[in-house]
Amino acid sequence: MEHYNMNLNLKVWRQKNKNDKGGFENYQVPGISSEMSFLEMFDVLNERLINEGKEPIAFDHDCREGICGSCSMHINGRAHGPWAGTTTCQLHMRAFKDGDTITVEPWRAGSFPVIKDLTVDRSAFDRIIEAGGFISVNTGNAVDANAIPIDKDKADAAFAAAACIGCGACVAACKNASAMLFVSAKVSQLALLPQGHPEKESRALNMVAQMDKEGFGSCTNTGACEAECPKQISLTNIARLNREFIAAGAVSK
Repeated sequence: MEHYNMNLNLKVWRQKNKNDKGGFENYQVPGISSEMSFLEMFDVLNERLINEGKEPIAFDHDCREGICGSCSMHINGRAHGPWAGTTTCQLHMRAFKDGDTITVEPWRAGSFPVIKDLTVDRSAFDRIIEAGGFISVNTGNAVDANAIPIDKDKADAAFAAAACIGCGACVAACKNASAMLFVSAKVSQLALLPQGHPEKESRALNMVAQMDKEGFGSCTNTGACEAECPKQISLTNIARLNREFIAAGAVSK
């Protein structure tokens, strides 16, 4: 693959805290290698800003391997940028051309308040998980993997749902800032397995109630969440969540 350097113009959202109005600032970033990751490019820019005595741009990152969900950036109007099924940290600069202007913003959702610049508070997801995204079992030695037979199709579907990294791209992509894809993935990964059945009613009711309490919007049924999800979580999980929720409501009555 051909390697080349490029000069870029970045329009980056800067905001001191959630109460600050915020706004875009322009940065000229020359000599960026096409083989750099998007976050490496930001590292180069921040190093320059620090050397100039300026405030570096705050952004989230951790693993830089596409598995932690931290690198939440809205790039040119798309969650995580132009490549499908890719997190921001896996996005490489060869996705852009010399002279491009790249607009970078934080997730735009009332339930994800801006902490600073491109960093948002996604603890609402943590509270949804705390409301029911778990299985209550006695601790002890791990049981044999084959102790409970599980249909392969269900095991595969549960594994696919469990691939959700909780980045929030689904919320950022949805015009209603809905968290249905995230919640449905976390419900599905347990609802499909026999170990998750004893608590399935309370799980669905409590997690949806917490989702509503956090202020996330209703599902738009446009599919933008699935299209922008870096792990390509399927919309079929939302249908499963709806079934689980309706069934749980009938049982609770």
